[in-house]
Amino acid sequence: MANEKPLPQGRRRHQGVNRVTISDVAKEAGVAPITVSRALNTPDRVSAKLRKRVDQAVASLGYVPNLIAGGLASAGTRVIPVVVPSLSILTFIEVVHGIQQTLEGAGYQVLLGSTDFDLDREASLIDSVMGYSPSGVILTGLRHHDRTVHRLQTWGRPVVEIMELGTPCIDMNVGIDNIQAGACMAQHLLDRGYRRIAFLGVGMTRDYRAQQRFEGHRQVLAAAGIESNLLFASEEPSSYEAGRRVFLEALAARPDLEAIHFANDNLAAGALLEANRRGIRVPEDIAMGSYLGLSLGEHLTPRLTTVSVPRFEMGVEAAKLLLERLQGRTPSQPRVDIGYRLTVREST
Repeated sequence: MANEKPLPQGRRRHQGVNRVTISDVAKEAGVAPITVSRALNTPDRVSAKLRKRVDQAVASLGYVPNLIAGGLASAGTRVIPVVVPSLSILTFIEVVHGIQQTLEGAGYQVLLGSTDFDLDREASLIDSVMGYSPSGVILTGLRHHDRTVHRLQTWGRPVVEIMELGTPCIDMNVGIDNIQAGACMAQHLLDRGYRRIAFLGVGMTRDYRAQQRFEGHRQVLAAAGIESNLLFASEEPSSYEAGRRVFLEALAARPDLEAIHFANDNLAAGALLEANRRGIRVPEDIAMGSYLGLSLGEHLTPRLTTVSVPRFEMGVEAAKLLLERLQGRTPSQPRVDIGYRLTVREST
């Protein structure tokens, strides 16, 4: 989890002043600036011992090399990188749409990057895009490598973390409490009278926000004194096919299940379509609740009960926070709980 670290004295994020320079790195490493330049640009010309000293100084100071002309680098380009875990999940596409529409209306362009839920890849992406001196950054979640956190905290320009609400955050934050969202659906299923309830997800060793929703689910069932650790999951990407297959695995392992809480609507849709093909009645034979609020859920038979998240609005709010800072203002609410709602339909 990202740890909050104080900014250096006098740091002003929105102007990007006091940027770490190559001379600072050279002083920290105890070498000449030309040696730092060679170590970064032509490492084969520098000994392994010197490269190690330079790399340690770069990491310690959070140095980011400028890859564009000096005037643009000091002012910041009108480009905003947006880093998300996946472009194959509709959750993030709608959030990006809200960000893009808002930023483009203010004269900025979005540069999109995908991490595949890999924090190493996220760190590399951040290192790369910061070299092009963007005006700010929007990235997903509150968990990042320490070096990513350190670089962004000392960078001097606005950062917004989305999808998850919590503390500490690097700078600004727009999202929801995933534990509460998971607890909301679990409580709904309990209130409907179901007692043998499983959680179904995919890729949960990397998607820790799905893990958080499972934890909220587990807490509610445990408090009710019923079996709370029923989890069926695989490590494949989220898809209709994954939902179909893991659903069948769950029924084979526990034919007594009364309800399934799905990690997202894509999985639930695949399972519901398979249930219809096999003549499994929903909710009479097994109930299905989910998370996300995709419009697809309204067109399934039966219609899908889900915890709906305002994804487009989340993107808009994140972009607005960023723009406020870029315009020299301090947002009155740098942390925004975008909220969610329980949308009850026929599947439960």
